[in-house]
Amino acid sequence: MTTQQRARARERGQDEDQGDGREHELARDVFAQFCPSRAMFAELADKWSMLILMSLGEFGQQRFSELQRAVDGVSRKMLTQSLRALERNGLVRRTVFPETPPRVVYELLPLGRELAELVAPLGRWTEQRTPEMLAAREVFDEAHTEA
Repeated sequence: MTTQQRARARERGQDEDQGDGREHELARDVFAQFCPSRAMFAELADKWSMLILMSLGEFGQQRFSELQRAVDGVSRKMLTQSLRALERNGLVRRTVFPETPPRVVYELLPLGRELAELVAPLGRWTEQRTPEMLAAREVFDEAHTEA
């Protein structure tokens, strides 16, 4: 365990090694290269996943085609892959209704609802602050362009 990991563990009130087989519980550190939480964080931080969660959080239960319209630009393939990953991770529920043709809807599970509530303010902040970031980008690009 690195010095930073030890410090973060102490801040969380966790001992470095309790010797009771709970080491896997103590090694939650998204900064650590091989920590499972880092891989999960990277998977959740995918742009399509965040947008899907935000759409389901804001508009509620949706069919595949509704999600595809809501998340403008996502391909059917990427939407399918992202929804499967979100379902696999316990964030989204896929329900198939036995109708002809079958109706499939997606909705947030409690864990997904919790995450969507955390991500929504980030989306709103991004919408509000994009003009400032674009202006900063222009200044940066002008300063770093070869003449």
